[in-house]
Amino acid sequence: MTEQQQKFVGRSVARLEDRPLLTGSGRFAADISFPGQWTMRVVRSPVAHGRLLAIDAKAALALPGVHAVWTHADVAHIAPIPFRLTGLKSLEPYRQPVLANDRVRYVGEPVAIVFADDQYIAEDAADLIDIEIEHLIPAMDSTAAPVSFDQQLTTEPDVIRKGYGDVEAAFKAAQAVVSLELSVGRHSGVPMETRGAVARYDEARDMLEMHGAAKVPWWNRDTIARMLGRERTSVQFYEGHVGGGFGIRGEVYPEDVLVLAAALKFRKPIKWIEDRREHLIAANHSRQQLHRARAAIDADGHILAIDDEFFHDNGAYMRTHAATVPDLAAAMLPGPYKVPAYRAVGHIRLTNKTPCGTYRAPGRYESTFVRERLLDAIADHVGIDKVEIRRRNLIAKSAMPYDLKLDTLGTHIVYDSGDYALLLDKALNLAGWPALQKDLAKRRAAGEQVGAGVAMFVEKSGLGPSDTVRVEIKTSGKVEVVTGVASIGQGVETAMAQICADALGVDYATVNVVHGQTDRLDQGSGAFASRVTVMCGEATRLAATKLRSKALLLAAELMQTNSETLDIVNGEIVHSGGTGPSMPLAELARLHAGALTAEDTFLSSHMVYPYGVHIAAVRVDAETGGVTVERYCIAYDIGKAVNPKLVEAQIAGGLAQGLGGALLEEFLYDENGEPLSVTFADYLMPTAREVPEMSILITEDAPSPLNPMGLKGAGEGGANPVGAAIASAIDDALSQPGAVTQLPVTPARLSAIIAAKRTN
Repeated sequence: MTEQQQKFVGRSVARLEDRPLLTGSGRFAADISFPGQWTMRVVRSPVAHGRLLAIDAKAALALPGVHAVWTHADVAHIAPIPFRLTGLKSLEPYRQPVLANDRVRYVGEPVAIVFADDQYIAEDAADLIDIEIEHLIPAMDSTAAPVSFDQQLTTEPDVIRKGYGDVEAAFKAAQAVVSLELSVGRHSGVPMETRGAVARYDEARDMLEMHGAAKVPWWNRDTIARMLGRERTSVQFYEGHVGGGFGIRGEVYPEDVLVLAAALKFRKPIKWIEDRREHLIAANHSRQQLHRARAAIDADGHILAIDDEFFHDNGAYMRTHAATVPDLAAAMLPGPYKVPAYRAVGHIRLTNKTPCGTYRAPGRYESTFVRERLLDAIADHVGIDKVEIRRRNLIAKSAMPYDLKLDTLGTHIVYDSGDYALLLDKALNLAGWPALQKDLAKRRAAGEQVGAGVAMFVEKSGLGPSDTVRVEIKTSGKVEVVTGVASIGQGVETAMAQICADALGVDYATVNVVHGQTDRLDQGSGAFASRVTVMCGEATRLAATKLRSKALLLAAELMQTNSETLDIVNGEIVHSGGTGPSMPLAELARLHAGALTAEDTFLSSHMVYPYGVHIAAVRVDAETGGVTVERYCIAYDIGKAVNPKLVEAQIAGGLAQGLGGALLEEFLYDENGEPLSVTFADYLMPTAREVPEMSILITEDAPSPLNPMGLKGAGEGGANPVGAAIASAIDDALSQPGAVTQLPVTPARLSAIIAAKRTN
């Protein structure tokens, strides 16, 4: 179907997945129950670091309604949880066991589990379990010298090293060197729905089921099947509705393994739903890094080299993401700029805090903050505008595709397409930059502390290696698209329906997209790394195109014509010239029951690279240290937007999360490793009041040459540079370049910056 004939791709059609959510008939993990089920409750370590000496469960087992209590001895045969991404061999001894054995390493670590008739009895029983722990000194500072992890290992599992070019020569030849120490605080995704899982064993079919799966059901299914010694086809995962993912939900956690192991052992349905405090202390944290970065520059502010040493606080264990976050931070730091020589050294450090994983724009939120702070510092040193310094260093459109000479996530980084200077101009125009600068200057002259900041970035998306889709026309005329991806609220059902509809020739509203059901498709990659639209979208187009050809061949036999003379329009098989008889697809499906199906796979060995510009305008209250973000503008080039409104929604949501990490959200601990951010009174999140007025511009100036539709992902561009843009704007408001070196910029930290300026 030609570009002119497309009806749905590129349009902001209404979402198909919203009706059950709006009518209260959504099926989240907590909504799923089976007759005779037991509740599982996790008993967690109250100590950050210690030797686990004894667990006394006698009182709990004596409580009516309590069926069993498990400790490590009951699950000693289950191996530690393996890695899904960037699993370096050196990291394997640091994997997390499903229940603590001889040592506990963070407050919240599972040490025992209770099985009872309901959640109330289970919680009462958990409180009766007595845990004896010998306290050990916790490691809380990832920049301190490594200490012992156990008898053979230290708390530095590995060091990430990436780079190219002659860094030392560049620094020797430099006109100046700009150096900064920068840090990003520990925060993470806090979805509306906490983690949960419901497991059931069907003895008649010898089938173990998990309900409430998310993100990567196929990998999780295969992994847990191996851990439990079962064939992969004897374990099936079923995804329902998911109340937010953001990278942290849907990985294999200890609780997921335990709930399935228990269903298999007791032949009873087992249900586990965590409470909010558990989520805040046990689900993956992220972000916490300290960078010591320096840039070598010439007299005009052109970057000659960047050298960055950083310390990544990964918490107590290496979880399923392994080295993904520090690897991405090291690989993606150069961003949209020409950096002739580059070196990054990332120390992976373990501390006695909640283990870490990925969170929206993992590694890039951190490294974009570092890079853009360096650009602002270079501008100040040279004495030019922050926009001009970026313009001078941008990679040119003519240099595309641009080989970054670095690797990450098992792929070589080659920017596929981009016109960074054009997007910068469009973003400045969107913000009304000259008028904005005049207005801010006028307000500063009147005594207000107001300013604007700019940040640019390159994202990655479309991680392969493959996605498979099966499309079938039902006898009702409806179309079913069975995918190997998952939905975490990003509009999968709508976007894939739009692509299928255009390729097949039907109304997108007649397309039903199935996702996250491991019994419907043998292989699937799930939803992570902003990969779904690129990978599954192209697989959907291929399968639907194949099915269209098949349908036309079958119809041509019945209509006694050549298939080249036929077309499918709005679900009707018609003659291309508009004359002659037609046939509904439903009728063809009834005549060839079960035959109107096609499957195809899209393969990709390289990621694609969307890019963007954020501009923030802020007002600082010198008395309280508060920051009000008055306006926010985002320009983002996505290559091709299947549904622009869905893209805008992704960007808006990402902005809110990025704003949280820039100004509010932080997991704090005391010197003993006790978490201090265990309620929403302590872990502050942005509300509608804090999220600013925003203007979003979606552009399609640089479609990707790596897939026929030119698609790039949109899931993480809203969050990526927010910390950098806000920091730049606060500096401007204070008329103090380089003031912000730490995120989040809390009122206490900003007040300290203002007070220090007054005393100097």
